[in-house]
Amino acid sequence: MNAKLIKTRREYRAALRRAEELMDARPGTPRGDELELLAALIEIYEEEHAPVPPPSPVEAIRFRMEQENLRPQDLVPMLGSRSRVSEVLNGRRPLTLTMIRRLHCGLGIPADVLLGEMENTLQPER
Repeated sequence: MNAKLIKTRREYRAALRRAEELMDARPGTPRGDELELLAALIEIYEEEHAPVPPPSPVEAIRFRMEQENLRPQDLVPMLGSRSRVSEVLNGRRPLTLTMIRRLHCGLGIPADVLLGEMENTLQPER
């Protein structure tokens, strides 16, 4: 095993091929250790060259609803009314800070994800 940072697209593709060859390796074995190291190196490369943007607030809410097997009516206590839930889930109404707090506490969605693009529009305090 020749461990080094992945710097080019060609090295990245080679690392992916090698990782695929090692997918059946057992943890704690030399092949398993090589796979673990390759996975870390691949992750570093991908974070730098192809970062995955965070989900939109609505995507995060819908994902959590799917995980928890929730229906839109289950969000009424957090968002206020059935029509407001519909407006939020269809992107017609932005989340308020109160809604964000309630969704964060009620569904465990990170507040920074719920703030989403709102962070870019907030003015710094003086």
